[in-house]
Amino acid sequence: MSTILTVDDSASMRQMVAYTLRESGFQVAEAADGVEALETAQKQAFNLVLADVNMPRMDGIALIRELRALPAYKFTPLLMLTTESSMDRKMEGKAAGATGWIVKPFDPAQLIATINRVLG
Repeated sequence: MSTILTVDDSASMRQMVAYTLRESGFQVAEAADGVEALETAQKQAFNLVLADVNMPRMDGIALIRELRALPAYKFTPLLMLTTESSMDRKMEGKAAGATGWIVKPFDPAQLIATINRVLG
């Protein structure tokens, strides 16, 4: 069973995402921002990280950069789940090492299909 770290400063969004993932058989850990996510990711290995872009303390793109710098996350799928949809932000995310970009509001079936695809 794959373990996913979901990162969002909105508690309700984290709950919706975590519920969707658990219903599909994934184990889920949650973090409220990039700093908490980075600390959590250094203590436990995750098969995938799903992060918002706009968060306090450390945004999602900075988190992706930090995770990619860690040997354990060099090849881990790192997906952005955000309201941001501009091409500039997407390119910034890709340059940081994001595997993919999903725009909120998300379709649960599409989210699970994307996760299954990147997990192989």
